[in-house]
Amino acid sequence: MRRFTCSLLLICFALSLRAQTTTDSVKTAVNQLFTAMLQSDSVALTNCFAPGAVLQTIVKDKQGVTGVKTEAISEFASSIGKLPKQAVDEQITFDVVKVDGDLAIAWTPYKLYFKQKFAHCGVNSFQLVRLAEGWKIQYIIDTRRKQGCE
Repeated sequence: MRRFTCSLLLICFALSLRAQTTTDSVKTAVNQLFTAMLQSDSVALTNCFAPGAVLQTIVKDKQGVTGVKTEAISEFASSIGKLPKQAVDEQITFDVVKVDGDLAIAWTPYKLYFKQKFAHCGVNSFQLVRLAEGWKIQYIIDTRRKQGCE
C-alpha cells in the first residue's frame, strides 16, 4: 500500500510539473511579443506569430458604435520596427492561461506606455497554437480605453 501511495504521489507531482511547464511556456511566448515591441524588433515580433495569424482591436466610431479593426501582422511589425527602442512599453499581467493539448488561451490586462507616457489600458485575448517550433500566437483581439486603468 505504501509503494502504491508513493507511486501515485510521484505521478501527480510529475503531471503538475508538466502542466506548470506548459503554462510557463505559453507565458514565455506571449512575453516574447512584448519584448520584441520594447526592442522595436520587427523580425522577432513577426516570429512570435503563426502563419496566417490575425490581429484585431475592438473600436468605437464617433457615434459610439462598436466595431472590430483588423491589422496585418506585417503592418504592425513594420510600424513597431520604425520606432526607437523603448518607445512602446506594454505592461501585462496574466489573469488566465489555459492549455488543452496544442491550443492555449491567455487573458492579459495591460497598460501601454508610449515614450514613457501612459497611452491607454485594456485587455488582450490571445489564442496560441503549439507548432513544431513551439507556441505561436494565432489570434489577438484587444480592448483599449483611457479611463478605469487603476
